[in-house]
Amino acid sequence: MTSSNKPTRRPENPRFSSGPCTKHKGWTLDALNGALLGRNHRQADTKGRIAEALARTGALLELPEGYRVGLVPASDTGAVEMALWNLLGPRGVDVLAWEAFSADWVTDIVDELKLADVRVLEAPFGALPDLAQVDFTRDVVFAWNGTTSGVRVPDADWIPEDREGLTICDGTSAVFAQDMDWHKLDVTTYSWQKALGGEAQHGMLVLSRRAVERLETYKPPWPLPKLVRLTKKGQLMEDVFKGETINTPSMLCLEDYLAALSFVEGIGGLEGAIARADANAGVIADWVAKTPWVDFLATDPKTRSNTSVCLKVVDPAVTALSPDALAAFTKRMAKRLEAEGVAYDIAAYRAAPPGLRIWTGTTVERTDVEALMPWLDWAFHAEKEALAGAA
Repeated sequence: MTSSNKPTRRPENPRFSSGPCTKHKGWTLDALNGALLGRNHRQADTKGRIAEALARTGALLELPEGYRVGLVPASDTGAVEMALWNLLGPRGVDVLAWEAFSADWVTDIVDELKLADVRVLEAPFGALPDLAQVDFTRDVVFAWNGTTSGVRVPDADWIPEDREGLTICDGTSAVFAQDMDWHKLDVTTYSWQKALGGEAQHGMLVLSRRAVERLETYKPPWPLPKLVRLTKKGQLMEDVFKGETINTPSMLCLEDYLAALSFVEGIGGLEGAIARADANAGVIADWVAKTPWVDFLATDPKTRSNTSVCLKVVDPAVTALSPDALAAFTKRMAKRLEAEGVAYDIAAYRAAPPGLRIWTGTTVERTDVEALMPWLDWAFHAEKEALAGAA
């Protein structure tokens, strides 16, 4: 392909951002008509609407009996912070880091909480740490899916049932798109804006019985602001998991989340949601297999994400560029696609290696991913021709 061979078919929906992610097909503002706007969030009907969202979430995710789901402030970040600041301290901690956000949790644990007994198990972008080295007599903090690297844990087989410590999982780009073994997860967090294309600033916190026991038997030695507090007088704040919230939520955003849950129910529940993400990622895998200039950032096929697909350029003429020039090359590719209205926001995350990042989660249509692939070829060859012309 050359720059003159511009594809004729365009994605119907060019929104491939990795967060906030696209709404599902057919979404309109009419989905928000039932929102209880201008109402106090602690009244019976508003609390009932929040409780409905929590109950439907638990049912769709097929959570084990006794697991609790709560709506908390500040998106997935806020939910992770709540877990770290409330639960860590009584045991040593193993924290896994292989991409930008998991590295942020290292910073929190080491530099902010200043825990003394911390092991950081690291891997570069594109790989996982050695999971066999994780010590489950300790608390373990990890991301299920590395949104900025396109690398996920392949399963939960590496986590023992009889672990002594807690597992704290940032699941924000995995929940509702990947098969997560909840029995192996004591704390899981996510945001509406990822797999379900919801609105930002609201986080979800899923707790096992073991996590609740820790909360009720351990008091952290540091102050806990109201915004992250989960216990009162040594007891779990159960109301947070029954429709009460720590601060004021957006009932408009909540209505949007309920619409997203209805979408998942309509596509066959969790199984259908996972199948859609798998099919979308499969389109890219098939294209990469026959396209010589591109490859996955994830080196092991078993660990490749089915939601945040990260790609790198492997054409020798381009990889010979300096790191800054290579980054500029891939950013120009993304800008070309945005200018054509066929793909928005697909440049690699700012802290990740140069490349492209394409969201293929549950709310994306497979036909749009299929339509995008020839445009990626076009953008690459257009930039390569421009590079040759400038030499």
